[in-house]
Amino acid sequence: MRARTMMSVAVSACTVLVVCACGPEKPKEGVDGKPSQPPASTRAKEPSATPSASARTGKPSAAPTGNQAAPRTKERAIQRYEQYLHALGYEDIDTVCEVAGPGAKKAQDEGFGPCTSTYRIVFQMISPAQKRALQTATVDPQRITVHTLDRIEMPLEAVRVSATFSENDLGSYTLEYLKNDYYITDGR
Repeated sequence: MRARTMMSVAVSACTVLVVCACGPEKPKEGVDGKPSQPPASTRAKEPSATPSASARTGKPSAAPTGNQAAPRTKERAIQRYEQYLHALGYEDIDTVCEVAGPGAKKAQDEGFGPCTSTYRIVFQMISPAQKRALQTATVDPQRITVHTLDRIEMPLEAVRVSATFSENDLGSYTLEYLKNDYYITDGR
């Protein structure tokens, strides 16, 4: 199996896995039909479900704060995809599997392993120079395709990076707005 195909399937599997297993929960409704919130003292003691990017990289986290939904915008989709690219470069398995969860679940359903084990293999397939380049990769907003604000295509040509990647190395991805944020759902 080609390396690109394996990476696409792995991304697909990881993406689905995270959204289904680790995605934000829907608020429970109280007796009056409104979402119930735990007391402020309880919320303050709960640890964050996503690791802080600032603790790893010195950069602020791209995760929305609290229970707020991330904005459904082209800019947010780009921010999430860049978060994924940077996490690939840093071998940050938690962030990779968080952003790529729905796609990773699809791959797992097709016979690949769970996101964490599959991406550890993917990390080994990326050269050190490519990893360094991914840590600062950006996306050219004019080269992405916005089908709707719920489904945005990130072609390889949109990735601005200082190393060379082919479709077999990195490829193109689809991000979809699911459970209040953008997630990678498919890779080609």
